Amino acid sequence: MKKVFITGGAGYCGSQLVPLLLDSGYFVTVYDIMYFGDEFLPKKNQNLKIIKGDIRDSNKINECAKDHDYFVSLACISNDASFELDENLSTSVNYDAFEPMVLAAKKAGIKRFIYASSSSVYGVSDKKDVKEDHPLLPLTLYNKFKGLCEPILLKHTDDKFEGVIFRPATVCGYAPRLRLDLSVNILTNFAYNKKFIKIFGGDQLRPNLHVKDYCNAVKLLLEAPKHLIENQIFNVGYQNLSINEIAQKVKNVVENKFFPGFEIEMIKTPSDDNRSYHINSDKIKEILGYSPQYTLENAIEELCLNFKKQVAIDTFENENYFNVKKLLKINAK
Repeated sequence: MKKVFITGGAGYCGSQLVPLLLDSGYFVTVYDIMYFGDEFLPKKNQNLKIIKGDIRDSNKINECAKDHDYFVSLACISNDASFELDENLSTSVNYDAFEPMVLAAKKAGIKRFIYASSSSVYGVSDKKDVKEDHPLLPLTLYNKFKGLCEPILLKHTDDKFEGVIFRPATVCGYAPRLRLDLSVNILTNFAYNKKFIKIFGGDQLRPNLHVKDYCNAVKLLLEAPKHLIENQIFNVGYQNLSINEIAQKVKNVVENKFFPGFEIEMIKTPSDDNRSYHINSDKIKEILGYSPQYTLENAIEELCLNFKKQVAIDTFENENYFNVKKLLKINAK
C-alpha cells in the first residue's frame, strides 16, 4: 500500500483529496495545524492517520514522514487577502518553513515531493496564454513566496528524491472544509443566500479549477512515471474568464435551477485586487493526458445544493468559511 503524507490535509483542497486517495487504496497521513478543525475528515477509515502539527516544526515532520512514499505540500496561509494578518505568520509559514520542510522530507526517505504552488505567481499579464515559462510577476507576498519556494524544492531533488510543482488556478466548488472566500464561491454565496451578486471590479481575468479537478491532478502527479514529472512545473486550470463572466454564469445557474422567475441583481463595486491573467494548461494535457472534468456550472450547482440542504449554514457569519476572519479570531501565530 502506497503511503502519502499531506501537509494541510485538513484544508479546503485537502478535505476533498484525502477521501479520494483513501478510496483509491492509499494510506494517508494528514499533518495539519487544525486551525479549522478536522471533524469533516473520514476518521473511521483505518487507512487514515491524523497528526496535529505545524509545518514550521521540521523535526516533527521528519519523524512523522518516515515510512511514507509521497509528500504532498498543501499547507500555507492561503490566499492573497491573508496578508491582512500578521505578516510574520504568513512569512514564517509560506516561506521560512519551506526549505527545512523539504530537507526533513528528504531525510525521512520520501521518494516524491509534490508542491502546490499557485497560478497567482503570474500577477498581471495581458498575454492570452500564460505558459509555465512566463515571468513571475507577483503582486503580493503570498504569490511572491509561492514563486520563491519552487526553485528551493528543485535545488534539493536527485535520483532518489523527485520533485514536481503544479500551479493551480483559483479553486472553486464544494468541499467538506468549505471556503467561501474564493471568487466563484463568493459570488455563488451572494446569489443564492442574498439574492444579489456583489462584483468587486469585474474586468480582472481569472483562471478557474473545480476542487475535484485539483484533486485529480494531485492523484495524477502521484501516479505518473518519474521521467514525465521530475523537476517539472505544470499549470492546472480550466475555464479562463473575467469576474464579470463568472458572475453571469452564477446568475444564470442560480436563476434557472433554483429560483426560476426571480432576477438576481448584479451590483458592481471597486476592487483593489488587480491580479489578472489567463493561464495555458496544455503542458499537463500533452505530457500526462490530464483534462479537467468539472465546469464552473458544476461548482455553482453543487454549492447551491449544499446551501439548499443546509449543509452549509450561516454562510456570511460563520468565520470557519473565511480564512482571514478565522485566523484573526483565534489570533494565529
